Amino acid sequence: MKRGFGSDNHAGIHPQILNSLAKANIEHAPSYGTDEWTEQANENFRQHFGKDAQVFFVFNGTAANVTALRALTRPYHSVLCADVSHINVDECGAPELLAGCKLVAIPTTNGKMKVEDLEKAFIRRGDQHYSQAQVLSITQPTELGTTYSLEELKSLITWAKSKKLYVHIDGARIANAAAYLKKSFKEFTTDLGVDVVSFGGTKNGLMMGEAVVFLNKELAQDFKYIRKQSTQLPSKTRFIACQFQAYLENGLWKEIADHSYTMALYLYEAVRNIPGVTVREIPQSNAVFATIPSHWVKTLREKYFFYVWDENTFECRWMTSWDTQKEDIDGFAELLKELAK
Repeated sequence: MKRGFGSDNHAGIHPQILNSLAKANIEHAPSYGTDEWTEQANENFRQHFGKDAQVFFVFNGTAANVTALRALTRPYHSVLCADVSHINVDECGAPELLAGCKLVAIPTTNGKMKVEDLEKAFIRRGDQHYSQAQVLSITQPTELGTTYSLEELKSLITWAKSKKLYVHIDGARIANAAAYLKKSFKEFTTDLGVDVVSFGGTKNGLMMGEAVVFLNKELAQDFKYIRKQSTQLPSKTRFIACQFQAYLENGLWKEIADHSYTMALYLYEAVRNIPGVTVREIPQSNAVFATIPSHWVKTLREKYFFYVWDENTFECRWMTSWDTQKEDIDGFAELLKELAK
């Protein structure tokens, strides 16, 4: 399949991460996270998030979100989340089925929530007939490719803490946010009072695997049971851990994020002035959202795969990744220009 713009999880494994798997594939090692690779990866996470960070590896992003929310809620609780968030739109109801909590979708502007809209949803406290808000879940970057600024995050998190809510970050692409903000992971999570992060790997050059990172260590106390009960305890944990070790310890995460963002900006510049293409805004992560005539889609996707984000408006999502090359973008832009004639 030719490189396209469907998703960053369409890309293969980054060579350095693939090499880490080969290096870990030696002799025998203890199972269930008691190996040396897991110990080192945990230390890598603590270096980025703080000494109290508690790390648990799982198989995929939905599992990271669901198990994290299970740790923060009981069945009579609700989670305030963006209307376009992955947990609300793209997890097939898994948080509500498996965590047992209710999701309350908050209207957004370009994927971002605002305090005034959260206030409207924070109602009926103590009413036994109504699910009680317990968690604010923030996607960073958002599903629309926008990135909350540090001030925007402070505003949301300060509000949540004033209401005694836990704060969860869906960070499937959190490295892209760090690169865009030019901040360390710790500066826009731990230091602001975030309780738990779903930390993405699969979309960032790993073969598979995500991490649930508790920054409020008290909440991690029983998580090992939740992970096991949720069928997310890897037996050969070293093969997830070794990938995160390679990803985190020597700045590979930043190299990948910087490249994919640079490619998104290059894509934006290449297409923004083409007649018939309406780009939502300058990229703030590794995604370009653009509306195109519906009859262009089939021809474009025959050579460069991508997803139609909104089937009513034909707004499309074009994602870049660690292996996107300028020639991929140049070819795509030329095809758009041909269709625009």
